[in-house]
Amino acid sequence: MEAVLERPTLQDQRVAKESLHSFTEAIAETRSDRMVIQIQESKDLITIPAKALDLLSFILSSMAEGKAISLIPSDSEVSTQQAADMLNVSRPYVVKLLEEGKIPFKKVGSHRRILLEDLLTYEKEQKVIRKERLRFLTEQAQELNLGY
Repeated sequence: MEAVLERPTLQDQRVAKESLHSFTEAIAETRSDRMVIQIQESKDLITIPAKALDLLSFILSSMAEGKAISLIPSDSEVSTQQAADMLNVSRPYVVKLLEEGKIPFKKVGSHRRILLEDLLTYEKEQKVIRKERLRFLTEQAQELNLGY
């Protein structure tokens, strides 16, 4: 199952901005692995895992910025176009990465399918590599007195 939240309205953005700070502070102060929240209108008490509240915080933050959100279970498969959209690259580049064996995939008929988990692993690895290279470039710039 995939949940897609469309771009928030200006009203939704405003409400998300107003609630984000206090919501983030409230969950940051909690050391428990679950929290009890109360729905004001019905007075119902609901126990929610802390990780779900972290996800809600991310959703509020994205909504406050006017971004649309997609929630996909990590064991889902994505198409090459979806992978390209997630990595912010072209679909042919993703196909090249697949064919070079940099991201595992399987073929369903003539279509390539990528486990979301494998795609996220690749993305994390690339972030680490980028940080290492940026650190190296920063060190070089400082050694050469380039003013950085």
